[in-house]
Amino acid sequence: MLSAVAALTLAAVLDHAGGYVLRFEQALASIVAEEHCHQDWKALPKGRRVADEDRRRDLVSDLLLVKLAESDKWLQFRDVFEVDGEPVRDRDDRLMTLFLDPAHDPEAQVAAILAEGARYNLGDIGRNVPPMWPLVFLEPRNQKRFKFYRSADRIPAVVAADATFRAAATAWVVRFEEKAKGTLVRTTDGKDLPSHGRFWIDPDTGRVLMTELIAEDGHVRATMIVKYDVQPELASPVPVAMFERYEQKSTQSIIEGLASYGHFRRFQVNVDERFLLKKQP
Repeated sequence: MLSAVAALTLAAVLDHAGGYVLRFEQALASIVAEEHCHQDWKALPKGRRVADEDRRRDLVSDLLLVKLAESDKWLQFRDVFEVDGEPVRDRDDRLMTLFLDPAHDPEAQVAAILAEGARYNLGDIGRNVPPMWPLVFLEPRNQKRFKFYRSADRIPAVVAADATFRAAATAWVVRFEEKAKGTLVRTTDGKDLPSHGRFWIDPDTGRVLMTELIAEDGHVRATMIVKYDVQPELASPVPVAMFERYEQKSTQSIIEGLASYGHFRRFQVNVDERFLLKKQP
């Protein structure tokens, strides 16, 4: 007789995963994490020269993730308080204070935090992608946009030497390819940027253990791998590590980043989209 796992179909596993993602997103809506991120500018644009110290950067930040209601958008509030071991502001809970006790002009305060977070990124390729973003693809309303296949490839190639990015042998590896027009990832000028990649899913529960997202066109290739796990201080899984690689094909620029997440704090807050989020792209 087949075991319950052996009898599962891909459609059933995706259905489990869709429900799990919706619950996961709700649980993560009230959490701030501390992010430690190391960035490397591994290949400079043709003809560009910078000092060695400008090709590596270490950031420590508070990170708040906000999911807009009835939308595919996650907003990432990264409040940097340390750059290359040097403090850039007091180590306090500015993000918590912002949402629990907004200033007189909260829109301006939010805009300043977003601009500061992006300002410290290394290199010439703009990016600000939340670690929760790949899970949007598994939301029930979005699954129809993709073709899904079960895969035997178990290890992300770009981080094959890093044991952090592994999942249990019992996990199903599900490959996806975006087929629908009006892609979930867009270029800076609004053009489609089709995505493909893999999910590592526990077939019984639908729990997503790891994600791999690749979006590319003739100009840029972006790779993002996120590992999720349960942390002792929380009852639900959270993102614990993220690898990013951005390749600008025309200039041959390559930037890599490796982030880890900890010191999770939960708080309850109603995000007022009218004054905090309405102006965000």
